[in-house]
This record gives sequence, C-alpha cells and structure tokens, in this order.
Amino acid sequence: MQDDILLLLQLSEVEGLARQAEDVQQLSFHIANDAHPLLNYRQALIFEDTGNDWRLLNISGLVSVDQDSPYVVWLGQARKWLREQASQRKTWLEPPATPTADTELVARGWREWWPAGAWLLPLKSRAGEPLGWAVYLLEHPPTSAQSAVMGRLAQSWAYSWELLARRTHGPLRRRKTWIARLALLLVAALCFLPVRQRALAPGEVTSLDLQMISAPLDGVVKAIHVRPNQMVKAGQLLFSLDDTTLSHRLEVATRAVAVADAEYVAASQTAYRNEDSRSRLTQLQSRAEERRAELASIRSQLQRLETRAPSAGVAVFSDANDWIGKPVVTGERIMQLADPDKPAMLVQLPASDAIALEVGAPVDLYLTVRPMQPLRGKVIETSYQAALTPEGVPSYRLRASVDEGDQARIGLKGTARLSGEHSILGFEIIRRPLAAIRAFFGL
Repeated sequence: MQDDILLLLQLSEVEGLARQAEDVQQLSFHIANDAHPLLNYRQALIFEDTGNDWRLLNISGLVSVDQDSPYVVWLGQARKWLREQASQRKTWLEPPATPTADTELVARGWREWWPAGAWLLPLKSRAGEPLGWAVYLLEHPPTSAQSAVMGRLAQSWAYSWELLARRTHGPLRRRKTWIARLALLLVAALCFLPVRQRALAPGEVTSLDLQMISAPLDGVVKAIHVRPNQMVKAGQLLFSLDDTTLSHRLEVATRAVAVADAEYVAASQTAYRNEDSRSRLTQLQSRAEERRAELASIRSQLQRLETRAPSAGVAVFSDANDWIGKPVVTGERIMQLADPDKPAMLVQLPASDAIALEVGAPVDLYLTVRPMQPLRGKVIETSYQAALTPEGVPSYRLRASVDEGDQARIGLKGTARLSGEHSILGFEIIRRPLAAIRAFFGL
C-alpha cells in the first residue's frame, strides 16, 4: 500500500514538473531527467520527430549537447537505425546480433556506450501523430508496472508537448507567413516602381568654345611659354619650335640665291657676243627665281616657329616638361585653348553602361574637389560610335552644357550621373545581369 502511494506521489510530481515547462526544449529536459526514480535508467535521449528525421533535443544529465563530441556524432548514425526500428513498431531494442555493413558502426558504438537494451517510448498527439520519442537505456526490459506508469506519463508529456508546440509555433508560424507574404507583395510592387535610367561615367569640365593648338610644321618643341590652365590673351606667345635646322637651311638658301644671281648676271653681260650665254639666260633666270622662292619659304617657316594665341582663353595641357625637346609633326595637338566664360562638361560613357540618351537629357557632374555641389546641365552632343579612351575603355563621347550660375575651373574632373528615359525598377535591376548573360551565350 505504501509503495503504491509513493509511486502515485512520484508520478504526480513528475507530471507537475512537466506542466511548468515554458517550451518544448524545457519539457524535453524534464522528460529526460525527472523519470529516473520511476525507471532507474542509465541514460535517456529525447528526440523530436520532424516527419523526415529525428532531431536530438536533450540527453539526461547534460545541460547542453556538444554536437562535436564523439558520442553525439555516433548518435547521428544510431538515430537512423533507431528510426527504422521505430517504424517497425519495435519498443525494446537490443544491439544487432549479426551486424551488417550498415549496422556495424551502431553495434560497435553500442558496445562502448550503451547498456543491454534501449526502450522506445513514443510521445503522440491526440490525433495519433508522433511528436517525439523518449529512448531510455536500461539493463533489463521494463516491467508491466513500469510500462503502465510510463505510458501514463507519456500521455501527459505528449499533451504538454502538443500545447507548447502550438503556442510557440502556431502564432509565430502564422505571423511569419503573413510577413513573408507582405514582403513578397512589397517586392513585387517595388519592381513596378517607375524610375529613370541612370548611369555613372567619368567626366571633366571643358569649354563649348574649344580651339585646338597644334604644331604648325615638323620640328622639335623648344619652349612652352605658358603654364597649364593659365589665362592667356589674344596674340600671346604659347610655344615655339627649335630653329636650328631652318637657320642652317636659310643660310644655305641665301648663298644659293647669291650664286644663282651671279650666274645670271654673268650670262646677261656676255649674251650680246656669245650665242651660248643667250640660250642659257632663261634657264639661269628660272633657277634664280626658284632659289628665291625656296628662300622665301624658309623665311616663312621661320616666322611660323612661334605659335600665338588666336584669341583669349585658358591654355589646357598637362605639363610643359612633357613637350620640351619632343619631336612633333605638322598638325599634332600640343594644347587646347578654352573660353572660361562658356563652360561645358565632357563625359566618357563606357559602352557597357550605355543607356538611351537624347539631346536635352539631364547631367549632374560631381567634381572630386566639391562632391556636394554638382554641376548641372543637359546633353548637347553625343558620339555615334564608341571609341577607346586613353585608359583603353570603349566609351561614347558626350558633351553637355552647364547651367547658368554654375562655375568651375576648366580641367577639373569628377563623376557624371546621366539620366535617361523612364523605366521600371525591376527591369533596371536585371538589365545588366541580363546583358551579361546574353553576351556570354551570344544571344
């Protein structure tokens, strides 16, 4: 009689502790540890039945489970075998008598860590679906009395498990479902958000009135008389070429003219009495005129060795030292002369970032020296074909105006933002990946 009363008290205490659990993980701790006075097991393992597999929740005597320990790693293999045995409705299990290749690892670990047998206690919902499994490691099969008591506890544990799982996962799962649906609708709506096509490209400040200053003839640059970005006046000397070669040619041509004139004079003096001299007069006169023309050409070239500014403006070039002593050919650009009162933007748009742009499209140039105050303007000129930039990037050359009131020094560089036609956000997100895929597959 006293044993029955003691058993009932223990059963009531175990059920009371299980009802105090706040979640399934805490309940699994009670299932693994509180039933020891009733069953006297060596160890208890609590698994959650997810439908496709078993997930280890708790091991008796342990506060937390180390997933990297050899025992827990072995349990990963033994769990599959236990699940197969449970599917065959077996409750008392012993190590495989004749281990196969699949069960050899289970048998070897059983001999090392487990006692004679393992008792499987299912925890089922009111609908009969398995919620979890309690595996008790015993030296002997449980008695009929122990089976009855543990069956009663299993019903109580399963009821608490079902309520805790519904309270924990039900509202949360519904809330997550609604959040996921709302997020999906929001993303779908954002994909149809109207936006303007935009592209970023390197740009610099230049001038609408830009004159090319090139070498007037073949030669070597002797001196650059202005500094980069210097304001020059009309007629101011910009650069000069070396005159050594032309000076020597001038001296030779001057002497050649004197010789030709002397020959002509001598022939004209003897022409009245010498038939040969009269016949050579025309030839000698032509030769003298040819020498004079050559001399005049050399003198003209000497005057062109100095290049002056055709109008006032800013001399745009990199560095004078890059040109001094450098041989140049006729027409080779040495510098540019820009009108600072007519600023403009020069943009090199890479072909890979090209968008549909028309004349009048807005352009914002964020200069490196003042990134918070962009220059604003509109596209006034676009190139038909892409050409290689000095960096070797195929780019379209765009020229844009600068709005009145915006001022910047010619030569400053930055990043230009180009605004094209209207589109939708979803297409703009996949535009470049789609172009890359088409280029890769040649579509």
